[in-house]
Amino acid sequence: MSIKNYIRDIQDFPKPGIGFKDITPLLADPKATKECLQILLEGVKNQKIDKVIGVESRGFFFGTLLAQELNAGFVPVRKPKKLPFKTISATYDLEYGTDTLEIHIDSIKKGEKVLIHDDVLATGGTAKAVCELVEKLGGEIVQLSFIMELTFLNGREKIKHYEIVSPLKY
Repeated sequence: MSIKNYIRDIQDFPKPGIGFKDITPLLADPKATKECLQILLEGVKNQKIDKVIGVESRGFFFGTLLAQELNAGFVPVRKPKKLPFKTISATYDLEYGTDTLEIHIDSIKKGEKVLIHDDVLATGGTAKAVCELVEKLGGEIVQLSFIMELTFLNGREKIKHYEIVSPLKY
């Protein structure tokens, strides 16, 4: 089974000129979801993980599954004013504008081993911002995990000093 067959291309979303990689067909198929999870777990095998970060919102799907399989806590990183407790934030550029992400100030303890997961590595701005948040809280980033990478956007360059796993490349 190739999980690539479960990624749908949507042209001109969320705005004209953007080609969006839709993972909802992957999520709708339990066998494809399980296969994708196993591929992502292979990338982090034999490493101690205390917390898995899921990046809003598509990073939540596999982030929670990864946390469960790794016997780790799950930490959501969300857009502003979505988290109820005290937060810190980071602003970043993406391929079609800017945005801000927040994390609870008590979600990561100093020295905890962290896996960051999102569905797509595009320009790298989102991933870099999440890395900044984790490190500001004292976490140690073990790996950044993505289902896919849009290599033509060179996002890997912004986070090149971290271990990166992305089984699908476009």
